[in-house]
Amino acid sequence: MNAIPAQEIKRRGIAAVDELIAKGDLHVIRNNRPQYVVLSEERYQELMVAEQEAHYARVRESLQDLKDGRVKRGSADDLIKELKLDG
Repeated sequence: MNAIPAQEIKRRGIAAVDELIAKGDLHVIRNNRPQYVVLSEERYQELMVAEQEAHYARVRESLQDLKDGRVKRGSADDLIKELKLDG
């Protein structure tokens, strides 16, 4: 991942980011540590779509577990007892 010091952005403005973002995601370094990540809008949208797809996959798996009977129903107290956390 590309990196740029925050001071460079302060000195040169957004043009400093424009030059590097074309090469990929960009870490902004502040106090010698990565502090921020700058993404292109296209890359951001890709990440949002991937996150949503992962969420849907987890929900589908949960629904399949429910359909296949791999889900136990009970109270929080039941779970605590089953996990032997009640003392």
